[in-house]
Amino acid sequence: MIQLAAEPQGGGMMNLVMMGAIVIVFYFFMIRPQMKKAKEQKKYIEALKKGDQVLTIGGIYGKIIEVRDDATFIMEIEDGSRMKISKNAVSNEASATLNQGNA
Repeated sequence: MIQLAAEPQGGGMMNLVMMGAIVIVFYFFMIRPQMKKAKEQKKYIEALKKGDQVLTIGGIYGKIIEVRDDATFIMEIEDGSRMKISKNAVSNEASATLNQGNA
């Protein structure tokens, strides 16, 4: 008769602890930074004002000449043309770098 080794009594609990540790690692290294970045983007968009230079996510450089209440603004590009752009289409990092260079 073959005798099977008994499973250690804390084995199931150890698996739960490891799964919990993995969830915590994912939260701190993936989810939390994404939430922080989204919050910074929202704060940046709310702070856009007339005269700011921006870069859209489509790669268009321009200067804000009018901010509207409907989450859009009017942007003037290099040749004097004007475009109506959604505030959500502004790249936070690139636009912030543009405005630091002009300050």
